[in-house]
Amino acid sequence: MPKAKITREMVIDAAFEVARETGAENVNARSIAARLGCSTQPVMYHFARIEELKRAVYEKADRYHTEYLMNVKDPEGVMLGMGLNYIRFAIHEPHLFRFLFQSGYAVGSSLLEMMDSADLKPILDIMSGAMKMSTEQTKEVFVTIAMFAHGYASIIANNSLEYDEKTVAAHLERAYKGAVSAVWEEIK
Repeated sequence: MPKAKITREMVIDAAFEVARETGAENVNARSIAARLGCSTQPVMYHFARIEELKRAVYEKADRYHTEYLMNVKDPEGVMLGMGLNYIRFAIHEPHLFRFLFQSGYAVGSSLLEMMDSADLKPILDIMSGAMKMSTEQTKEVFVTIAMFAHGYASIIANNSLEYDEKTVAAHLERAYKGAVSAVWEEIK
């Protein structure tokens, strides 16, 4: 019987699942090989260094996180929906959350750099229209909500707070209203 070919994508997918289930610190040639049911040779063939594999897994996790965030049902409440999704991600995917935001792999992509990314532009445009604000004003509100949501998500992902969606949503709503109000005050 011919051997199944282990592809680069198969290695990344297996490493992603290991990171997702047990944490990125457990991504190594042996754990990936065990998941794939092969020796470590195919893993090391595609990734000479585990650090390269972790970078590839980080990119996959980042895409997965973006899709998770963008799954907002109410276009009028897109900013609050994204904030809640960010926090929910930390609850449902704590290992990936810590890998993405607390592992040091995100070096070079700060929140302020993200604000100018092409990926965020459509969301900022929708928010800008819904709030009847300029893009720059919308960015100010977005940064406030992002910082607030990240704080909540970090505390929850590290098991330091029990999640109560109603309370969190109320706090996020207050932060949002406060940020919008502050922006409107600057306009006056």
